[in-house]
Amino acid sequence: MAKPLVFRLGETEFAFSLNKIDRNKLYGYKELEVLDERGRRCELATLAGDGHTVIGRGGSGFAQLTVDGEWCDKSSLKPVDADNREIQPVASSFSAPIALIEMTTVDDYLQHNVRLVYQLDCEGNAAALRQQLAGGAIFKFPYSYRGGLEADAGFLLQGADGHVFLTVGSPTKVAFVGLAEVAAVEEETELDEAELMDFDMI
Repeated sequence: MAKPLVFRLGETEFAFSLNKIDRNKLYGYKELEVLDERGRRCELATLAGDGHTVIGRGGSGFAQLTVDGEWCDKSSLKPVDADNREIQPVASSFSAPIALIEMTTVDDYLQHNVRLVYQLDCEGNAAALRQQLAGGAIFKFPYSYRGGLEADAGFLLQGADGHVFLTVGSPTKVAFVGLAEVAAVEEETELDEAELMDFDMI
């Protein structure tokens, strides 16, 4: 059984199991199966840059190289920001209870690009938390599934059907270009018939 996601509201902790909602579950999906002339299933392969070497599944991978082209062990690398300051990784949200402290608004929620949606099922009594969510409360907190360099924005809210949802996303980046400008329209002027004729063509 997967590890539950634990929230803490005040002094009370609530454990939830996650059920990911994706497009396949909502709309179904289809698969394309390619067969050869003998009815055997074909597998995807990659043609190498030399034009004649075929690389099957699992035959390629990623590696880190130094600026001199030498092999670099991943454990020796450290992440830095644009100012060359070391970035402190964030822990997985499953490693410790998530404190529900910050509440946000619908407007703030709608200013995020949501990329993941989970339906949560409580593994105990969560009446106190559900009561706040039913009143329209939206809790916001940093969220990271496995841990990493930075956390996403997580939101805990309740749908109209009474189910509790966790949504994960990032702030929408909107750049202001400028006010709309009216295109300049050139006025048409009447030309003399003589100006329209090109006597070099005669």
